[in-house]
Amino acid sequence: MLPSSLPEPAQFSRDTGEPSLRWGVVGVGWIAGFFAAAVSAHTSQQIVAVASRSAERAGEFAARHGIEHAHADVDALLSDPSVDVVYVAAPQSEHLDIGLRAIAAGKHVLIEKPIAIDAAGAQRLVDAAASAGVFLMEAMWSRYQPQADLVRRIIAEGIIGEPRLVIADHGQAIADDPDHRLLLPGTGGGALLDLGIYPIQLDSMVLGRPDAVRAVGSLTPSGVDATSTLVLDHGDEQSTLMTSLLTRTPTIAAVCGTLGRIDLEGPFHIPTAVTVRSHDLFEPALVWRDDTGVALMDGLAWQATALAGYVGEGRLESPLHPLDETVSIIATIDEARRQLGAR
Repeated sequence: MLPSSLPEPAQFSRDTGEPSLRWGVVGVGWIAGFFAAAVSAHTSQQIVAVASRSAERAGEFAARHGIEHAHADVDALLSDPSVDVVYVAAPQSEHLDIGLRAIAAGKHVLIEKPIAIDAAGAQRLVDAAASAGVFLMEAMWSRYQPQADLVRRIIAEGIIGEPRLVIADHGQAIADDPDHRLLLPGTGGGALLDLGIYPIQLDSMVLGRPDAVRAVGSLTPSGVDATSTLVLDHGDEQSTLMTSLLTRTPTIAAVCGTLGRIDLEGPFHIPTAVTVRSHDLFEPALVWRDDTGVALMDGLAWQATALAGYVGEGRLESPLHPLDETVSIIATIDEARRQLGAR
């Protein structure tokens, strides 16, 4: 039987003791724009600098988001003493290089997912940050939204019993665009690193690192993974995860336990709704809907406030997405890509 109500999720709300850090943004693409807008609207953080290889684009981005300094060179931003933390929003093939340079400059670093295009690169970043004594975090924004905390609390309180299975998907129809960055081999292209990482990180959050990975799927003409279905073996628990560049999928998720199930409404990786059902077909479900007003891509704000709070506490990594888990998730993707023969 379900409880009368669901637990209240914690929130990384602004002005709850976190320092107001000064941020530099590397990259001026669409995700950087959404991040800057979300930070401005929903946090006490300050974006003080932006860098792009194009001085014109850096200037336009700075003007659009009210940023004081625009740099046409990443090193200029990294040497800027006014910058406390660097958000790396450059193409994912550049995450490792820019991340290492930011760490060497003594900056705290938030790197857009995937943190690197393979586990070896991710581990290099982790080791460098540990040696430098700076904070490092992958920008897995889903981990910091209220609904993620709700899922963790539901599981911790035993409301659905022991988790046994995760089912999740994420697909977008982008394969018809021959110039799309995800179709380029050798630069982090393919569905798994950019889209499939969301279902995989959910599985990791609930069940931990899998004992084995089994992947089937197809490749694009350029050789990157186009679509895949993964079965992750956790011993007594197995999960089924799907991703695709060929079609838009429901992008929903379910965590199935011995007493009930958590359903995350699509798209499950952004602020949405959670429904909890027992195994009794006739028992009413419990529904929680995100009513914070931090909707859609504004959900990127939660991770910025979380990072600031962690830095203020003297931490060097996120307790909700530890660096060893970040590397493990990329290793799962490495193995799936290997089995598919992806470039």
